[in-house]
Amino acid sequence: MTLLKGALVSFTPTFIPLPIPNITVFQYNPESLTHTWTQPYSPDGTPGTESGDAFAVAGPPGEEFSLTVMFDSNQDIADSIPVSAQLAEVSGVYSRLAALEMLLYPVPGASSPASQLVGQVSAALSSGDQSASTAPPQMVVPVALFVWGPFRIVPVRVTGLTIVEKLYDELLNPINAEVQLSLRVVNPAELEATKPGNPVMAALASAAYTYTLDIREAGALANLGNAAASIAGEIGGIL
Repeated sequence: MTLLKGALVSFTPTFIPLPIPNITVFQYNPESLTHTWTQPYSPDGTPGTESGDAFAVAGPPGEEFSLTVMFDSNQDIADSIPVSAQLAEVSGVYSRLAALEMLLYPVPGASSPASQLVGQVSAALSSGDQSASTAPPQMVVPVALFVWGPFRIVPVRVTGLTIVEKLYDELLNPINAEVQLSLRVVNPAELEATKPGNPVMAALASAAYTYTLDIREAGALANLGNAAASIAGEIGGIL
């Protein structure tokens, strides 16, 4: 059986409607993964029960992942995949690390896509309006999908990235690295803001969130069978 590997798939807005994916596959799946849930606030913005309903919330719970991933260029070379092996020989694991680092760099946001910025600057220069050309654009970080097997594919934002480079080649390219990742799951309501800039990207991310939620709900329902079997077993033991 082929071992499935975890991955981060990033989507950077471009001039064309379709986002271009940049896939960073984990060479080795981490031995452990921390999945943290946060209780959402009540509709009035308080963590208590001031709204009058002890179970009232403003939306889905907060969800975060933290994990440590290892990269080794020697493994890329040993796998003999032409492109990966050539990159590993030339730059070690630098390209993999660079792809992760770029997830923290902002790009033009939905309210001011790059194409609109170019047009605004050109119009400002031709009209002599300096204020339009100096207005700061809205900036956003790229959307990414955290893929952890077929049952967990969720849109995330990278909130923390720590890279420990351990070994280098003769050109000081890192050939072995340990990466600590902190990821926050982004829900469909938050993704609404990305629709004007790239509706395809927003729809894809929302679909991934809904897909994983549907599987989670199905798993919870399946657990009812386990609960029923346990209760039946207990009753049988008593009788």
